[in-house]
Amino acid sequence: MSSRLSRFWPLVVSTVAVGGLLVVSQPSSADADSHSRGGDALAKSLVRDVTIDGVMRHQRALQRIADTYGNTRSDSSPGFIASVEYVGTKLRDAGFDVTLAPFTYVGFEPEEEALNVDGAALQVVAITFSPSTGAAGITAPLLAVPEDATPGCEASDYAGLTPAGTIAVVRRGGCTFAEKARIAQGVGVLAVVVANNVDGLPGGTLQLPQNGTIPIGMVTRADGDTLLADGGGATLVLDTTIEDRTSHNVIAQTRTGRTDNVVMAGAHLDGVPAGPGINDNGSGSSALLETALRLGPRPRVGNAVRFAWWGAEELSLVGSTAWVNGLTAEQRLDIALYLNFDMIGSPNAGYFVYDGDNSDNVGAGPGPEGSAQIEQAFVRFQERTNRVPTRGSDFTGRSDYGPFIAAGIPSGGVGSGGDGIKTQEHVGLWGGQAGVPFDRCYHVACDTLANLDQRALARNADAMAWVVATYGVSTRDVNGERGRGERAAARAASVAAMRAAAPARAIALAAETSGPHHEDCGHQVAV
Repeated sequence: MSSRLSRFWPLVVSTVAVGGLLVVSQPSSADADSHSRGGDALAKSLVRDVTIDGVMRHQRALQRIADTYGNTRSDSSPGFIASVEYVGTKLRDAGFDVTLAPFTYVGFEPEEEALNVDGAALQVVAITFSPSTGAAGITAPLLAVPEDATPGCEASDYAGLTPAGTIAVVRRGGCTFAEKARIAQGVGVLAVVVANNVDGLPGGTLQLPQNGTIPIGMVTRADGDTLLADGGGATLVLDTTIEDRTSHNVIAQTRTGRTDNVVMAGAHLDGVPAGPGINDNGSGSSALLETALRLGPRPRVGNAVRFAWWGAEELSLVGSTAWVNGLTAEQRLDIALYLNFDMIGSPNAGYFVYDGDNSDNVGAGPGPEGSAQIEQAFVRFQERTNRVPTRGSDFTGRSDYGPFIAAGIPSGGVGSGGDGIKTQEHVGLWGGQAGVPFDRCYHVACDTLANLDQRALARNADAMAWVVATYGVSTRDVNGERGRGERAAARAASVAAMRAAAPARAIALAAETSGPHHEDCGHQVAV
């Protein structure tokens, strides 16, 4: 644990950390629905108090942190540690008991990334968990792998070529990065350069260190076009480090409300190494922090409200997964629902709500029972109060709600779009520019304060405040009058139903490893 974070420990005597869970004493009069008549009043008050000026104060603080620490707030970096300190201090000063919940993971750090082709330097990024070339790199001829629907995904793609001792150039798509590298290694290729199939250079992941076989990096679509056409000789340097690391989630909970029917809301606090992460995900983190501060530690709620700022989301949901997996079965039953907020201020914004009931019939299927009601709570607020139409976002599990739905916990949330392309239909709904991403700075250095639509951020922050407060008062429309046994049975049935729909969900999750990590909120995941 960083010495900078140690001043948040130990916890206040009245609290105990159990499995990463903040446990507080049970209120004496704890009926979630006894306060239902005050639900609208609390929600209206919180929406009024959560202002864009307040959210932007936190955004500016995160930008200053990134400016101070190498233009990044990636997990375990000094910028991330300072972000944890900022959020924790604000919550503690407001009267919350703050838990820093530790978790360990295998970290990945590219020390040097370089590609020189016949004397010309091209930009290249290492795929997360790529094996290292070493500081000297690999010098070899380039081999252009012919493009088809699944380029580099079968050994037959190398038929008629001379792959041994080469650096293969293969178009992105059709299968995972790990599969492309495995196939290439099998035919004697030394390293792989993936040519992006969309504009930009967001990078990607092998998901697990053990999936790494040979060094693999990515270049832009334009540079890939050149390499696939012209070939040449190249030196590829992907000098990478893979090591065990410890990080933290930040958890805070109200001191009022039932602790056996907790309303939980979360956003990931980490960014990517390439930039400061102000939309991704300073936007969700800042709005969540302002919501928590304005709600306060002792609101008039029927259900305790727990807030979480997750670490290592960009490394495949490591922080949230570790936290959920660390809970007992009883502690999971204590969570009535989970709300997720990931990228809510995109500059070419859309207005997406997680498709809890699978009414769009796209991809992964519905969420756990109760998710449909959460979806409608957000839709009603956006369409009736903010007067903005919404569209569904597929429940793929590709953000921090993933481990919650895997545990059968009803979930939902909103987003404004990532590197999916805004269509003309979207422009008809929300304005903006068609044919370009919702966030052109997704996972790159320009994700700064200038990379925000503050109107979208304000609307989504209001939706967050409304739904958090509403469910803080009552979760009746999500879980009714069920006892714990009935709740457990319903969740088990939800998990079974989702597993039965595994083929669709598996396809969506496979897209993650060759595409952007977050929800691609226009149903346009590029693989």
